[in-house]
Amino acid sequence: MRTFVKFCGLSDPALLPEVPEGGAAGFVVDVPDSPRSVSIERAAELVAALPPDREAWAVAVAPSAGTIRRLFDEVGVDRIQVYGPIPTGLDYLESHHLVPSIPVGPLPPDRPLPALPPVETSPRLHLDAAGAPVPGGSGVRADWEVCARIVDAHPGRKFVLGGGLTPESVADALGSVRPWGVDVSTGIESAPGVKDPERMRAFVRAVEAFEAGGHA
Repeated sequence: MRTFVKFCGLSDPALLPEVPEGGAAGFVVDVPDSPRSVSIERAAELVAALPPDREAWAVAVAPSAGTIRRLFDEVGVDRIQVYGPIPTGLDYLESHHLVPSIPVGPLPPDRPLPALPPVETSPRLHLDAAGAPVPGGSGVRADWEVCARIVDAHPGRKFVLGGGLTPESVADALGSVRPWGVDVSTGIESAPGVKDPERMRAFVRAVEAFEAGGHA
C-alpha cells in the first residue's frame, strides 16, 4: 500500500502480524483512562514480538524527557505519538522521532488554521479530534474539512489522520482529506480495547480498494 496505516491500542501479541507491512503498531503506554493502556514493561514485550518491516509507536500523554528516553532506549519504539506538551531538553534525534498530535475541531473559514511545529523538527504529525479525546482511541471523528485545509496548506507533509476511522469510512476519509497515513483503534474493535482481526483485515482491504480505484 502507498498509504501508511497505523493500528493503535494493540495489547495482544497474537494480533501483531495483522499490522500491514510498512505500517505501524501503536502501544498506549501508561494512560490510565484508556482501556488500551499497557505498562512500559509490557510495551517492551510487544515491541519485541512485532514482525519486521513494521514500525513500533508509543502513544503517551505529556511525557517527561525521562519517559521519552525510556521509550526509545528501553522499549525500543521507533516513534512516540505525543498528546499535550512536548518537554524541553531533548536532543535532535529524540525530537525528530516524536509525532505531535494536533487536535482538529470545527473552524470557520475566516479563522486561521492551527499553528504547526516546523517540518525540520516534526516530519510527521497526527491529526485527531478536538475536545480532549482519549489517547489511543476515542472513536470521535476529527473535522475532515479542517483537516483537508491543513493538508492542502502544507503540501508534502506527512499527516496521519486519526479519530473515529472505521473500515466503512476510511475510503471517504482518504478521498476527502488526502492524508499521507491513517490511524485506527476503536474502529477495529469488537469491544473497548479488544481488537477484532476481521475488522483489522477489512480496514486494510478498504485502503487497498481505495488505492486500486486510482484515487490515492
